[in-house]
Amino acid sequence: MNWSLLGRLAVLLVAAVLTLGPVMWTLSTSLRPPSESFSLPPRFLPWDPDFTSYAGVFEQIDMIRLVVNSALTTGLIAAGQMITAAMAGYAFARIKFKGRTALFGIVLATMMIPVQVTIVPVFMIIRGMDLADTLLALIIPAVPTAFGTFLMRQYFMGIPLELAEAAEIDGASQWRIFRSIYLPLATPGMAIVGILAFNYHWNEFFRPLILTISEGNFTLPLGLVSLQGNMGTGSISVVLAGVILSMIPALIVFFFGQRSLRAGLTAGIGK
Repeated sequence: MNWSLLGRLAVLLVAAVLTLGPVMWTLSTSLRPPSESFSLPPRFLPWDPDFTSYAGVFEQIDMIRLVVNSALTTGLIAAGQMITAAMAGYAFARIKFKGRTALFGIVLATMMIPVQVTIVPVFMIIRGMDLADTLLALIIPAVPTAFGTFLMRQYFMGIPLELAEAAEIDGASQWRIFRSIYLPLATPGMAIVGILAFNYHWNEFFRPLILTISEGNFTLPLGLVSLQGNMGTGSISVVLAGVILSMIPALIVFFFGQRSLRAGLTAGIGK
């Protein structure tokens, strides 16, 4: 008997249960009437699925508007981070300029600063730009990404330097080298930046809570809070039905982007 294989399978099984268990419980509770949500002993599988909680989500909140706001915000942030991270990563990896190492160290240092520390000056700047309580207030400050810059820098440093040298001999400029040679090769790395940015900002709650006031500019996490009702008197089944609905776009993005994500994460292993 292969004990090593059994041990690995046991670890993977425990990890799968810990990861998927809460999600399955959320789905199960959303398909039960509220009266059965806290029954003892608890029942994991609903014997008579009830989908009225999902209809209740659309009755209590403007789900379509919330999804559109979140999709527009996270989509533009993800696209912006992919572009800025690729350009900054290439500059730090391949362009020699004075103070490059020190500047890159400062960029990395910003990763250790919590968003709660910078939210007040960011809010003051946004208000000074007359962008308060708009979706742009969420998009513009989130476009620069220190982690994405670091990731793309490491990715570009793994691409052979001879490609740039050959292009320079042919008279290509740095912009042409970046756009025509390095950028196509860095697509998997950009996919990682985009997918991680989308998943993070799709579930973001703190910044939208501070920077938006009007319900018309709320993102999905803020809208789901209203399902709890006053003093938490809302239906737990409706709340969890909203949570399940909010997970669907992120799952779709992961489903279509998993090949690029896997290619980016495994790039260079065989070298």
